[in-house]
Amino acid sequence: MGTDTAGTADGSGQERPVVIVGASLGGAKAAEALRAAGYRGGIVLIGDEHERPYERPPLSKGYLLGKTPREKIYVHPPQWYAEHDVTLRLGTPVTAIDPAAHTVTLADDGRIGYAKLLLTTGSVPRRLPVPGADQDGVLHLRRVEDSDRIRAVLRPGARIVVIGAGWIGLETAAAARTAGADVTVLEAAELPLLRVLGREVAQVFADLHRDHGVELRFNASVEELTGTGGTVTGVRLADGSTVAADAVIVGIGISPVTALAEAAGLETENGIRTDEHLRTSDPDIYAAGDVASAFHPLFGRHLRVEHWANAVNQPQTAARALLGREGPETVYDRVPYFFTDQYDDFGMEYTGYVEPGGYDRVVFRGDPATREFIAFWLSDGRVLAGMNVNVWDVTDPIRELVRSKRTVTVDRLTDPAVPLGDV
Repeated sequence: MGTDTAGTADGSGQERPVVIVGASLGGAKAAEALRAAGYRGGIVLIGDEHERPYERPPLSKGYLLGKTPREKIYVHPPQWYAEHDVTLRLGTPVTAIDPAAHTVTLADDGRIGYAKLLLTTGSVPRRLPVPGADQDGVLHLRRVEDSDRIRAVLRPGARIVVIGAGWIGLETAAAARTAGADVTVLEAAELPLLRVLGREVAQVFADLHRDHGVELRFNASVEELTGTGGTVTGVRLADGSTVAADAVIVGIGISPVTALAEAAGLETENGIRTDEHLRTSDPDIYAAGDVASAFHPLFGRHLRVEHWANAVNQPQTAARALLGREGPETVYDRVPYFFTDQYDDFGMEYTGYVEPGGYDRVVFRGDPATREFIAFWLSDGRVLAGMNVNVWDVTDPIRELVRSKRTVTVDRLTDPAVPLGDV
């Protein structure tokens, strides 16, 4: 193994493996990155799901609509793990971590020793804290079986109520309308994605869904999910009205799975806190993906990003760092990126990071009314983030504008005749 530091021997003289807890996209990508980096020691990938690692974006997009075959959602084909000498333990919850003994305990009381440990445990959907939220027909979206259950109720004329107008709520609303269902979206704020995008851009999403026949009800406070015989039949609001429902999809955010880390004494705050190398407060334990609140050198603060790009890219950094490599490849400083596709006529990419209220203006290159534009969030003349809607191949220059932290000329930034690379 050369200079790699992952292969520490245990008391029996056996070399301990790298253990990855979380057989997710991030976990699978970490195993792939370890082998790509030349690591020849043992790798054990453990997950509590019975499915081998898969990607989650299709669950609210192509797979939910029946356009993406199930086999296409998986990170690797079944034989990949054996071919790359990765021990895959599925349907196996990890119940404890012992940092002193360098072991993880499984639900069957088995123990596995580790030289280095990577946590890619992800997140879980938040539950609605109201009466009736545990009835049949109340659905959440995180796992592939969740997507299967939602797809089963998306049919013409079905009354679907979506609670929460965030990314998952809007994507499932779009899928439901595409399937011909009658859709009502209930949102506590004044507009969808208001906290994330601000009023100027949030209005674009409100208009999009209204134009596709979605009923949007803002400033809505849910009091109870009504039902008959244990099955949901509607949503009662604080104003006394009830919205009838054949199914209710709850999309009010996700929470990082930090219980294992907390019990092991790792530092947590809105996720498992790591440094820029994705190393936790224990030098032999790393974290990546949804669960990691990682220090970001570009922004000078800890960020936890709940999107696909982090699950794909952070494991590459973590793998090299836990092997003891040095250099830029062991520092995670990628500019955050995410995307959404809604209906057949709306695609968006967002690059950068803006705290709620952390900007002083939004400017547009193109007309938002046409849904073909780029929006930029600015602070003191610097580009904090850019969102391109139905405009493609501009992610790289937007990323460079964010990274540069340079003051820009707004007239040039918003002029479609000026190439972004020249701004």
